[in-house]
Amino acid sequence: MEVVANKALLCHAIDTSKFSKLAEIKRIITEFASSIDIINMNNIPIDQTIKLLKNENNIQKKVVNFIKQADVYLDDFKYAEADMDIKLRKNGKAIADEHALALPEQLLDQLKLISVYKGHPVPSMIFDSTGTKKIAALASYIIEALEEGRTLIVDELDSSLHFSLTRAIVALFNNELNDMAQLMFTVHDVTLLDCKKLFRKEQIWFVHKDEEQVYLYSLADFTTANTGIRDSTNLLDKYKKGVLGALPDPSFFDSLLEIKSKY
Repeated sequence: MEVVANKALLCHAIDTSKFSKLAEIKRIITEFASSIDIINMNNIPIDQTIKLLKNENNIQKKVVNFIKQADVYLDDFKYAEADMDIKLRKNGKAIADEHALALPEQLLDQLKLISVYKGHPVPSMIFDSTGTKKIAALASYIIEALEEGRTLIVDELDSSLHFSLTRAIVALFNNELNDMAQLMFTVHDVTLLDCKKLFRKEQIWFVHKDEEQVYLYSLADFTTANTGIRDSTNLLDKYKKGVLGALPDPSFFDSLLEIKSKY
């Protein structure tokens, strides 16, 4: 009979009230875990941004400014007042306000997000691009991480974002003004391979796959003597030449031959 689940830490699952050392370990692990946010760029909850937008305070202003910086035409981004009139249409006929308000709360909140483009307010859910929507959802996590010293883990940070936006987000965390927050992320954008201004060698990691297994290794593993990798090296050029590995080599020609063979 299993007493503890195989994915649970023992010190977190048992009663540590009588074991002071174990209780301290549990406290440290719990505090660390609670300071981590894990985000998938293809499914970012907008709830956190909505929550912050509902309260007019310093954090809310910072979130709005962050979102506005992502689009040159965006004048403002806000959550509409709770008593605003919501007009929806079904089959060309207006739905009564009380029926509109019966929508799920999460959907109703998203409908109240307003983007202002050159003085014209429009529903964010309908008019904003995928990239702007992702920035709006991500903004709260970024600002709170920087404000509270949290650790933010993002899968595919560059998904639907212009490379300059991705680079700007990374620069927020990877500079001397930030001494608490951490950002860990995966990307396919090779333009971020930059040891001259953006990263140190030990901050860049690669994932290489072959038929047998997956390899994870750091740029710092490449010695200058063997590969010529220095802080001034053009890493993008080295990567394209296959020096750093982790370079896919797809061949779709067989697929084309299969298609052509049908005719």
